[in-house]
Amino acid sequence: MSDMPGTAAAARLAACGAVQIEPGLSAEEFARVEEMLGFEFADDHRAFLVAGLPVGNLWPNWRSEGRKSLQKRMQLPIDGVLFAVEWNEFWAPGWGQRPARIKDALRTANYQMARVPRLVPVYSHRYLPAGRGSFGHPVLSVVRTDVVALGRDLADYIANEFSPGVHCLETSTPRVDFWSELMT
Repeated sequence: MSDMPGTAAAARLAACGAVQIEPGLSAEEFARVEEMLGFEFADDHRAFLVAGLPVGNLWPNWRSEGRKSLQKRMQLPIDGVLFAVEWNEFWAPGWGQRPARIKDALRTANYQMARVPRLVPVYSHRYLPAGRGSFGHPVLSVVRTDVVALGRDLADYIANEFSPGVHCLETSTPRVDFWSELMT
């Protein structure tokens, strides 16, 4: 069943007792957020948020956080890559030859970034790819071009991050176009 990782993740998070959890998001709240921010939650992320909405300063509050703040959270992975293009001479192999002028390089990088899977914040700088009808993606820690898989799926991530001594990451982590190429 497609929502199992999300449901299992919600149960694991609730069981750890370390996070305040409010009632889950309603269909209307999902529709409002997705319309406002221009994406659709993956099925497991949706199931996780239906089961309960974790709240706290590092959790995105999809119910009451302001549009600008949520947009900033959504934009951080892209801005991190653009920062690396400008200041660290980063250039993805699939982007062709890097333009000599930084202005042109940034324009090309921005164009390319608009075509990669959109990342949706789960907690702090941990993300799942967007996409209704998709599930089972790894949770990625993304800081500029430093990308690390923190769980094979959402349930593994919650166990790894919030259950001390439990580490569920398997060696065969599913891939996410572009972002997995940056994994260290």
